[in-house]
Formats: sequence, structure tokens, C-alpha cells
Amino acid sequence: MMNSTKRAARTVAVRVALAAAAALIAGCHGLPQKQDETVAWSNNKLYSEAQDALTSGDWSKCAKYFESLQGRDPFGQFAQQAQINVAYCDWKDNETAAADQAIDRFIQLHPDHPDISYAYYLKGMIHFNDDLGLFGRFSGQDMSERDPQSLRESYDAFKTVVDKYPKSKYAPDAAARMRYIVNALASHEVHAADYYYRRGAYVAAINRAQSAIQQFKGAPAIEDALHIMILSYQKLNEPQLAEDTKRVLAGTFPDSPYITGHARPGTKKAWWQF
Repeated sequence: MMNSTKRAARTVAVRVALAAAAALIAGCHGLPQKQDETVAWSNNKLYSEAQDALTSGDWSKCAKYFESLQGRDPFGQFAQQAQINVAYCDWKDNETAAADQAIDRFIQLHPDHPDISYAYYLKGMIHFNDDLGLFGRFSGQDMSERDPQSLRESYDAFKTVVDKYPKSKYAPDAAARMRYIVNALASHEVHAADYYYRRGAYVAAINRAQSAIQQFKGAPAIEDALHIMILSYQKLNEPQLAEDTKRVLAGTFPDSPYITGHARPGTKKAWWQF
């Protein structure tokens, strides 16, 4: 008798639960669905609204509208411009991965497009503005733990603009940004060398400093790289190597405080801290 009562109670509970679930589902179906306002628009109106969103800086809406335009008419008169604008709006909306995918797709599909130099320039900007951060964001960060791959991709894109489209209006700025990236990558290596020096890993410090010197000739950070090598050789009891490196430093940077004063790594203000 007790078992029958329990079974009956469970049956009632199950039925109640099912009824509640059914009511919930019915209620959800009854909710008004958000309508896509662009469905009834012509392609011309959609393009106009997308351009307005771009002009006003509504980057999310801008990307959405241009993506809709591509989906509607992938071979239409607005399609190619829409592809570039999707990349631009995603970039401005800090959607870096989406922006990079969009511009790569454009470059692959339209290698001879009249705006191909801009496409490569935009790709460079997408990575130049990456989380590695330029214009002072390095300050306070341990760059030896950061991956500079995005900066390298930025450099390669800008180099394509400079090498393949030297008459493009984007070439001068691309060249300036290339020089900046070289300094950033050199500083990354020097920061790593300093990191190892401060922890007593003098051979590793020398190797990273030499890497910076070999890869980034002429970069301002090379001054720091040479000084770290001098101190590391001194710590390793290699006075001749330290003296040889000091002569290179004096010949390359005759006004260096490392030659004229008694600075140590970290006491001279690094280029990214100005």
C-alpha cells in the first residue's frame, strides 16, 4: 500500500513538472521576436545606413550592416567595398580577430583591387594596434613574457605596402610605422636580456642582447643591449670581451651615459617610457 502511494505521488509530481515545462515553452513562443529592421530595405538603403553608421562611429552596427550587404549580394556593386569596411569597423570595435579574418579574405579574393594597398595598410594597422600595445603601453610590463608575433605581422603588412606600392599615399606612414616596430621588437629583446641579467643568467642575457644587435641594426635599444653585454661579461670574468664590447658601444653611441657616466641597466630611461 505504501509503495502504491509513493508511486502515485511521483506520478503526480512528474505530470506537474511536465505541465509547467509545457506552459513555459508556450509562453516563450508567445514572446515577440526581435525583427531584423534591414529585411525590407533595398541594397542602396542598406549601404546608405551602413555608411551613416561608419561616419557616426557606430562600429558594431557598421560591421553588421556591411556584413548583411555582403550576404545579400556577394557579387554586387557594393560587395567589395563592404568587405573592406567590415574589416575597418571590426578593427575600430576592437574585434581584432574578426577584422584580420575579414581583411585577409578581401586580399585573397581581390589581389588586383585598386584599393589593395589600403587593404595591406589596414592589416598592418589591425596588428599594430594589438594588445602588445605601442605608444607607451609597454611601460610597466614584462615584455620578456609577451609574444611579439602580432607586431611582426604588422611589419610584414606595412612592408608589402612600401615594397609593392611605393607610390601609394599609405607608403610614407607605413614606412614610419615599420621603423617604430623595429624599435619595439628590439626593445622586446633587450628587455628580455635585462630580465636574465637581473636574475644572474648572464649567458642568456648575452644571447638575447646579441639577438637584438643582429636582428635590429640601428635601433636605439641596441645601446642598452651592448651595455648589458658589457656587464654580463664582467660578471662572467671575461674582461677582454667586456672591453671589446665597450669599444663597440663607444664607437656606435659616443654620447651614451654608459660611456660618460655610471649607469646600470634600468637607470637609463628606456625609449618606451618617454
